[in-house]
Amino acid sequence: MKKKSIGQFLSESREASLVIVLAVLLIVVGIINPSFLSFTNIRQIFLNNTLTFIMALGMLCVMLTAGIDISITSTLAFAGMSIGLLQKYNVLHNTFLLFVIGALIGVVCGFLNGIIIAKGHVAPIICTMGFMYIWRGMAYVISNNNWASGMDVAGFSDFGKDGAPGPYIILILAYIIFFIVMKWTRFGRRIYAVGSNTEAAQVSGINVDRTLTSVYTIMGFLAGLAGVLSVSIYASAQPNMQYGKEMDVIAACVIGGVSMSGGRGSVAGTFLGALIIGIISKALPMVNIPNFWQNLIKGVIILAVVVLNVVTQRTMDRQNLLRREM
Repeated sequence: MKKKSIGQFLSESREASLVIVLAVLLIVVGIINPSFLSFTNIRQIFLNNTLTFIMALGMLCVMLTAGIDISITSTLAFAGMSIGLLQKYNVLHNTFLLFVIGALIGVVCGFLNGIIIAKGHVAPIICTMGFMYIWRGMAYVISNNNWASGMDVAGFSDFGKDGAPGPYIILILAYIIFFIVMKWTRFGRRIYAVGSNTEAAQVSGINVDRTLTSVYTIMGFLAGLAGVLSVSIYASAQPNMQYGKEMDVIAACVIGGVSMSGGRGSVAGTFLGALIIGIISKALPMVNIPNFWQNLIKGVIILAVVVLNVVTQRTMDRQNLLRREM
């Protein structure tokens, strides 16, 4: 059996190419600012980007079905504002129940997205755009020009404070569960099948509408969970929380090799994509890049990684075609 060169291996694996990009980023930034590679800084990268990591898993499922959900941070804000107000007005302070309520709010939001997209055959971008405004508006309505301060959520914020294990435990469990589900379960295979070829999936007996509804419900659940975590990590609840951050979640998936046309992507790639986004966001201020340059440079880096992914995918497709012809 002919051994592959390192170049061939990298060109035939999206995840391997992302690991190289990640290593290069760490080395370059580490040389410019050695403190970047400290344990404390790495820990803060994961903590500050926990919401992106978690929601990227839901976006992976949605994008695998050739869909998209741009309402996620509005769902996050609605769920987060709700549990923040429950604490502000001394209705509830139990950490477990707050997580359950926030997640259930997300489930309802995601289910409504899914049922309208699946049964109403509404384009995902249109449906989720509408709900993006609805859920963000609901966050403002229930807030009634109020917000939950650090004092209001004092006990609950201990769960997500710097150094607390809670967010890391949730993050690790989420990726383990999704890795198993997407790789070794029938449900995971159905998601890939629906995204690869909807008609073929229907012919093979897969309930496409149920699968679509399920992935948007999962996305909503994770967005609701992220809303609760946001209140705990940042010790406040405001209706404009995480505004615009859905783009980071989508970018993490695209960088990780998730196809916008569906049927292609992995949990490992999504994790690496979210990590690259987190490192870029943390690194740019630490290497003294001016604020007004940061988004520009971030966009250039993201575009370069996506181009690398496209080249890698085309190489993989070409190699697969050659194997079939042999």
